This record gives sequence, C-alpha cells and structure tokens, in this order.
Amino acid sequence: MNNKINKTLIIGLGLIGGSLAKALKINRKFGQVIGYDRDPEETQKGLQIGVVDIAAESLAEAVEEADLIVLAVPVKAMEKVLVDIAPFISEETLITDVGSTKANVVDAAKRVFSALPVGFVPGHPIAGSEKSGVDAADESLFEKHKVILTPLAESSSEAVNVFTHMWQSTGAEVLKMDVEKHDEVLAATSHLPHLLAFSLVDTLAQEQDNNTDIFRYAAGGFRDFTRIAGSDPTMWHDICLANKGAILAQLDCFTHGVSKLRAAIDNGDSESLLGTFTRARAAREHFSRILSGTAYSQGMSEQNVTFRTQPGGSVKGRIRVPGDKSISHRSIMLGSLADGVTEVTGFLEGEDSLATLQAFRDMGVVIEGPNDGEVTIYGVGLNGLQEPPGPLYVGNSGTSMRLLSGLLAAQSFDTELTGDASLTKRPMGRVADPLRLMGAEIETAENGRPPLKIKGGQALKGMHYDMPMASAQVKSCLLLAGLYADGETSVTEPAPTRDHTERMLTGFGYSVKQENATAAVSSGGQLHATRIDVPADISSATFFMVAAAISPGSDLTLEHVGINPTRIGIINILRLMGADIELQNEREVGGEPVADIRVKYTPLKGIHIPEDQVPLAIDEFPALFVAAACAEGTTVVSGAEELRVKESDRIQSMVDGLKTLGVDIEGTPDGAIIKGGSIGGGVVESHDDHRIAMSFCVASLRATDEITINECANVATSFPRFVELAQMAGIKVEKEEG
Repeated sequence: MNNKINKTLIIGLGLIGGSLAKALKINRKFGQVIGYDRDPEETQKGLQIGVVDIAAESLAEAVEEADLIVLAVPVKAMEKVLVDIAPFISEETLITDVGSTKANVVDAAKRVFSALPVGFVPGHPIAGSEKSGVDAADESLFEKHKVILTPLAESSSEAVNVFTHMWQSTGAEVLKMDVEKHDEVLAATSHLPHLLAFSLVDTLAQEQDNNTDIFRYAAGGFRDFTRIAGSDPTMWHDICLANKGAILAQLDCFTHGVSKLRAAIDNGDSESLLGTFTRARAAREHFSRILSGTAYSQGMSEQNVTFRTQPGGSVKGRIRVPGDKSISHRSIMLGSLADGVTEVTGFLEGEDSLATLQAFRDMGVVIEGPNDGEVTIYGVGLNGLQEPPGPLYVGNSGTSMRLLSGLLAAQSFDTELTGDASLTKRPMGRVADPLRLMGAEIETAENGRPPLKIKGGQALKGMHYDMPMASAQVKSCLLLAGLYADGETSVTEPAPTRDHTERMLTGFGYSVKQENATAAVSSGGQLHATRIDVPADISSATFFMVAAAISPGSDLTLEHVGINPTRIGIINILRLMGADIELQNEREVGGEPVADIRVKYTPLKGIHIPEDQVPLAIDEFPALFVAAACAEGTTVVSGAEELRVKESDRIQSMVDGLKTLGVDIEGTPDGAIIKGGSIGGGVVESHDDHRIAMSFCVASLRATDEITINECANVATSFPRFVELAQMAGIKVEKEEG
C-alpha cells in the first residue's frame, strides 16, 4: 500500500469535518484538502473562508482523485454515502469516519462492500462544540482531545498508522479500541448523559403548574447539566437508533441506580445515601484528575515533570512530612474489614494510598474523605466486601497490589488487580506462589507479573511459610489471607521487617501470636473499629534527615515521625556514619512509637553498612547512597538485592545517576561501593521512581552545579507537595511541568 497522501477528501463540512479539513490544510502533511458537502453552498463557503483547498462539485470525481477519505456525515446518512462512493474507490484508498457509533458504520460497510477494504479504519474524535456548520470550523478543535480508532480484522496496519498520524497532526491523542467496546463506553460516557439531559428538560417543561418557575429559578447546576440538551435533536435521534443495544443497557443500569437511591431516601437509609454521594464525589474528583493529567489512571499518560535544582544551601527549622504510607494503606484495609466506624487522622493523601482507598470504595465500602488527612471508614466486616464493577486499578502501588492479593484470594467473587506501566514490570510471584500453596487460584502475566486474576470462592488452608526474602509486603499478604484460612497461618522472616500489619491487627482487636521471627494468625476472629492517628512517614523524613546530615550549617527538626523499631534502620545507619541525630518527645500513638527527630550537620564517615540493618531501611537506601557520596572514605552496601525489584532497579538507577554527577561508585549484585568526594552537576534520570527523584534533589545541597532530574511525576505517589516543603526547608529546587 502506498502511504503517500497527495489529496485528502472530507465528505461533510460541518463542525467536525470542517475543523479537520482546516487543521489538515494548515499543517500540510496530508496533501491538498478537498471538501464536499451535500449543500453546495457549504462547500463553496468552505473554499471561500479557507477551510479547504478545493471545493468538489462532483463527488465521484473527488473520490477517484483522493488517496484518503474522511466521512464526516450524520450516522443515518453513512450507508448512502458509502453506496455513492463505493464504485469509485481503489484498493489503495484509505477511508475513515467520525461517527460517535461504530457498529452501525461497520454493518453498513459490510452491506455495501463485498469485502471490507483493507484501508477502512473507523474512527471517532471525542470533541465538539455547540456551534455547527463550516463557519464554526476550528483548526484547534482536536488539540488535547482524544480520538478513538476502531481497527477491524481486515484493516491493514499501514492504514491504521496513517490515520493515527493524521489525527496526531491535529494535536489529538489517539487511542485504539474494538468496535463493541467503543459503543459500550460511549453509550455510558456520552450518549446516556445527553439522553438524561433531554429527558429532564422535557419532563420539567411539561410540568403545567410550575414549569415557568422551575426554569426562572434554575441554579447554575441545572443550567450546566442541561446545556447539552441544546444539541441537534436529529443527530441524537439517529444515535439512539444506531446504538440501541448499548444505550438501553446503560439506561437500565442508571434506572437501577436511581431506584436504589429512591429506596434509600424513602427508608431513611443514611449509610446508603452517604455511600452513593461519597463514591460519586470521589469518582468525579478522580475524573477531574485524569483530565488534568495528575491522576493514577489506566491508559493515561502522566504529565512530564522535571526537577531543576541549584547547588548549595542548608536546611533549618521545624517541618512535618506527610503521614506514613504503610500505615495509611493498612488503616483503609483493616478499617474496611472492621465492624463499626473507624476514624483516621494524618492519612497520606498520595496516589498510592488513594489507590487503596478507591479499591475498597469499588468493593462497596463507604469512606468519607480524605479531608486534610481525615478519613472516616464505615466498615463492612470481614465478609462484607462486594464484587467490584471491574478490575481494581492500583496505579503504581506495589503495596496495594501485594496486600490486596491476600485479602482477595479468600473472597467469594473473582477480581483482577491491574497497575500502571511501572507496576506491571514488578514481580508478584512472591505473593502469588505462597497464596497458591494456601489454595488460592491466581493467574499472572509472564514471569509472575501483573495483572493478577484471582478466582473467588476458594477455601484457603492455613500453613507455615518460611519467607525466602525479608519482605513486609509478603508477610502482610499472607497474614491477611490467614484471617480467612482454615487453621493457623504463620510466617517466619529471615530478617526483621516492618510490623505495621501485626501492630494494627492487634489495635483492631484481632489476636496475633508473635514469637521471635514468626508471626501467626488464625481465622474466626473479628476486627473492631478504632481510631488511628497516622504518624509522619520516616521514609519521607529520610530525605530531610540526609539533607541536614550532609549540608554544613543545617539544624532541622522533623515532627511526629514514626520510629517503629522495624523502620529505624535509617537512624541507626546515619548514626554509625557519625550523624548528629537526637530523638525528642518520644511517645506512643495508636500502638506506634513516635518522636520528633532533630538532625544537625556534622561530617559523615564511610562505613560498611551492617546487613542486619538493610531490611530496616530498604526504602531509604537511595537517600543513603547520597549520604555515602558526601562521607569521608568508602561506604559499602551489601545484602540489598531487594532494591533491584522496586519501582526501578534502585541500585542501578543510583549508580548511573551518581556517576553522571562525578561520584566514584561501583554497583554490585546486592549493593554498591561508594567513595565519598565531591558531587558535580548534570542531567540524571529517575526512571519514574519517586525515591530516586527526591534523593537526587537532596544531593543538590552538596553539588557544585545545577542538577536536572527527569521523570519526577511519580513523586506524588508517596510525597505530595515535596517540592514546596523542600523549598521551605532550604533546598533550591523548582518543578517544571509540560
């Protein structure tokens, strides 16, 4: 197939067809633009106002000349146009359309052509305006909007590529979807809202007694919602008939939801009402984040974020970093499974924790908030979760996926756990394999990676498991599965790991047996609602602890930080390196030890980091690599192979980045050898790993030149407003988005 496009024909010069023609005429990447409309005056007007290069008088001649044809005609007219053009197209002609329903277009094409042309690729730009006609043509209409292509089995890959490039040339984002899925999705997201707006306005307009007052005193919300009822009635009449099946299915679903809402109001069912409203509000906010490019969202590309740092400075004052991510995750999980209402303060409002929260909302749990770190969870009990409406998407959160797999393995319903591109590369066999030994049925992708498909209705049996590696996520996963398993489930770890799950289970009134390195639970107990005050996350505090430890003149206090004995490896290691760290105001909050941590600058020295401290600081090592680069002498890290299977290969990421900055560092299979000295400037890659990005930001305090850090969008997964807090403390960093 010859992909060179000399002439493009747009049939139908309405808003969509005219806007596409104008955009293609301006970018000049698809040859001359020929316009044809059933109204000759519109065709001529398109030529006069510069929308097209050529105004076609004969459709047949225009089709014969065109290499590429776009059908921008109403759904109802599609088959007639196909009949008209069929005799004149060649085997090389590329054809697409812009209709909002696709099955009817494909069916029409099948009736017209004996065999579907290989150049035929149905499409649908999701863009529009209340204006119509060629006068409304706007070359920027498709910028930052989505276009869905629905390639057929007969469609050639060359044709798909051409249409992808065509729409991209207008500034659109191109997605691909099968025909049936497209019509289902559009029935829910476009067709149904339009029909509801038409129906609501029509219903209220027929209120004989007070229709005038209804419209006179209508508030902004009514006007906003019903604005789309001003769309072309004929077009929507045609769409309803063309996409009948999918629209009826969505209307039935909506009707069922309205019936439930009516029943809740009638019965005074406060919790059901609250559940509907909180889920809807959360979903609306999530949609808004998707549209702004800031949400964890399947299939959406995140905004590119770059950190630019200037060298030097020191950190001073008192700050409080966000709440502990590990405890935030577990507060939602156990609060949801408890009987009663659990109140949480200090909840981390980062993308990872919000992914866990959304997963439980999807499984029918009513959750209010978060509002300034406050969350209220209306627990459903150990056996009260409901089947989610679709796959549970957890973004970049490995903790969510691994811990949820233990809970979901024992539910009565099937579930699927999915994540973003980064999470899809991370190993899940470490939880899937022992869960299978307990009787779970779990299907993974190649090499034990996500997505995880978990079959419900399996009877789990308790067992003892000796973990081959120290992992709090694996331990927690099995203990949570053990809440449902027949008999006792026990886990022995080869080295201490964080024990938040055991502590929180006990706080919720569930019995946990602990002896040396073994933790055990038995099924049959209950979780009772409680209050949880989430302390500041020591992993987040680490970046500022290292910042104060390496920059002369620093004196920084970090408030209300969790100092769980299984998490204080960072404090122990920095002290071994000579850091001046003082724990003040030590206390216990909700079963977790807490303190204010004061760090003052003093020169560090290189050490061989004790391997027994590695599991207690596994997430903190990227920042420790920076501390080692600033220490006098050599620091040796070993026994840290777990770092290679985090959000990135953290050993390699830090080795590569520090080498770029002039540091003498050598990677090893389970760690690194780092010789302290000067840190220069340069451009480093974070590989979408939040901890790598923040660590290089801290390194700027001792750098001699500017450091640019790429791919920093995922910092929001664990540390919202990191840049603002870093600036407040004294780090010279700016965030660029684009």
